[in-house]
Amino acid sequence: MARIKYIRVSTQEQNTARQETDKEKFDRVYIEKASGKNTDRPELKAMLDYVREGDVVEVESYSRIARNTQDLLSIVSQLTEKGVDFVSQKEKIDTSTPSGRLMLTIFAGLAQFERECLLERQAEGIAIAKQEGRMGRPEIQPCADFGAIVKDWQDGKMTAVEAMKLAGMTKATFYRKVKAMQQ
Repeated sequence: MARIKYIRVSTQEQNTARQETDKEKFDRVYIEKASGKNTDRPELKAMLDYVREGDVVEVESYSRIARNTQDLLSIVSQLTEKGVDFVSQKEKIDTSTPSGRLMLTIFAGLAQFERECLLERQAEGIAIAKQEGRMGRPEIQPCADFGAIVKDWQDGKMTAVEAMKLAGMTKATFYRKVKAMQQ
């Protein structure tokens, strides 16, 4: 049985010292300076690959291993499948105890509820936006003197870059509007 500590801060400039105060108590320590926005982190992956049945993974706070409940539950599920316990020191969550598993079960229920509410609100918002004609990006309309700008460009009085700048369009939009105008 190994005790493993996972330490994470979001940026290179941040300091991990606060989370490292007890690192000598652990058999292995994984330290990462990476955003928790997703679980695609090298040290997290290395830690998940390393752990074996009977090991315990500890974090200072569960927000260090995952920034959202879904990721937290997914990581803890991976650990549980391997027979590894999870401990969050700050929140006093320990999946080796019935109360720790209850806390995670509550988190799971809340995460599912939160996700379903979000999807429901999103669907309602999309329906309203469609009804009001606000879906998709609005089409860029050519300026009033677009025809004259295109004529000057075609007559060689200005470069294409100058014409695009005068029309206030990107290259792709400019050529698409010129093509549409010629049809």
